[in-house]
Amino acid sequence: MLAMINIAIDGPASSGKGTVARKVAVALDYSYIDSGAMYRAVALFARRRRVPWDDGAALTVLAADLAFAFSWKGEWLQLTVGGEDVTEQLRDEAIGNGASQVSAHPGVRSALLGLQRDLAAKGGVVMDGRDIGSVVLPDAQLKVFLDASVEERATRRTAELRGRGLAADLRKIEAEIVARDHQDRNRPTAPLIQTEDAVYIDTTGRTAEQAAQEIVGRARALMRDGP
Repeated sequence: MLAMINIAIDGPASSGKGTVARKVAVALDYSYIDSGAMYRAVALFARRRRVPWDDGAALTVLAADLAFAFSWKGEWLQLTVGGEDVTEQLRDEAIGNGASQVSAHPGVRSALLGLQRDLAAKGGVVMDGRDIGSVVLPDAQLKVFLDASVEERATRRTAELRGRGLAADLRKIEAEIVARDHQDRNRPTAPLIQTEDAVYIDTTGRTAEQAAQEIVGRARALMRDGP
């Protein structure tokens, strides 16, 4: 039987990977690292400090200076930066778009890469993002590429925003998702890809619970039977 494994979950924006990853981590009693939240935090603090999201050099210095800490509050993951809980602020739509921009800078990715790998060094980690299986944790024992149709992802994001009492236009969000997909898949550094050894899971028409159960089942089978 294998010891605790690392699970890498990649996928495009609003594919449900964050929700699914949290559920998998809770079910397995693993740590959960939200790499996307780290890039959102860089975008947030860049905006606060008036650092343009296209200034790669300044963003790299800023990212290297941030102190990240993840902790659970019930089944919800909180991210503190320098002791400040920024979880709610990271959900802002503009910050999400900013994260896509700042994550395209090689220096920013390099600044966060070592920390992400350190967090997973002992195993027993579920980490989600866009380059986890390909770059951050290429040796992860279980890799998953979580996907869904653009229409499904836009509908989910719209419902999430409206559920928080925010105005949301479905067609506008759909267009933003298409644009973000293009940017993430075509950036020169660590683009969004499905690695050859990743399990493809299409969540269109499926619940996050169903997707999480499939991943948990694969993880437990791997730990029981080995590769």
